Amino acid sequence: MSVLKNRYEFVFLFDVINGNPNGDPDAGNMPRLDPETNQGLVTDVCLKRKIRNFVALAKEDTAGYDIYMQEKSVLNNQHKKAYKALDIEHEAKKLPKDQQKALELTQWMCANYFDVRAFGAVMTTEVNAGQVRGPVQLAFAHSIDPIVPMEISITRMAVTNEKDLEKERTMGRKHIVPYGLYRMHGYVSAKLAEKTGFSEDDLQLLWQSLINAFEHDRSAARGEMSARKLIVFKHDNPMGNAPAHKLFESVRVERLNGDSDTPARGYTDYKVIVNKSEVSEGVVVQELL
Repeated sequence: MSVLKNRYEFVFLFDVINGNPNGDPDAGNMPRLDPETNQGLVTDVCLKRKIRNFVALAKEDTAGYDIYMQEKSVLNNQHKKAYKALDIEHEAKKLPKDQQKALELTQWMCANYFDVRAFGAVMTTEVNAGQVRGPVQLAFAHSIDPIVPMEISITRMAVTNEKDLEKERTMGRKHIVPYGLYRMHGYVSAKLAEKTGFSEDDLQLLWQSLINAFEHDRSAARGEMSARKLIVFKHDNPMGNAPAHKLFESVRVERLNGDSDTPARGYTDYKVIVNKSEVSEGVVVQELL
């Protein structure tokens, strides 16, 4: 696998129809939002979960593409695999005193777990496998316009316990966003990729996972979610040719009817403008979706 030689930034646009893109457990699982602007929020952790899930499906049983942070995984057991593979005895909460062996442990974790070499990981648990700073970082996604979360009543004809058989039905609640278009910014560092082994093949898998993030993640709670745009900025220089925020400012999302009083109800209510004239020399703009 070839080493990553370019720095990247990217803008990812996705939307939701009648669903909850990211529930807030501190607010009864209502859709997350910024209380000052009422713009919807989706955390980086939520989006990384989509990427991990896609990689797990696409690369099932493929060496080097295991997922470290997965449901019901015991992290100490993940670390023990590295110690066993390298025939190193572990000491509680400590890395081996031999720095080369400690480095080999961390490198083994990077080589075998996609999400470790992509996002990094703090593996300083009881079975210590070190700490990795990942080259791929995601920011929170926020909706272009304010959202209005709705709480919908639902009914269920079945009951859980026999004592409730006399009841005709039980009631429940469901939280949705009627429509929301969300924007997320991401970063890929070539220099940090050198340290974790994140390769060109890994980068292509990252793009695929974003484009297909919601295709295998359907559920009644999330409604209809779709990836809409993936705009990538590729730098000639591994250290970068322009500040990331300047590149992000060249991508604008606007309502077709200006400041319409009518709420947006679909992606066709927006236009996405990529002003390539504002992009610095040495940076190539790629629209992958």
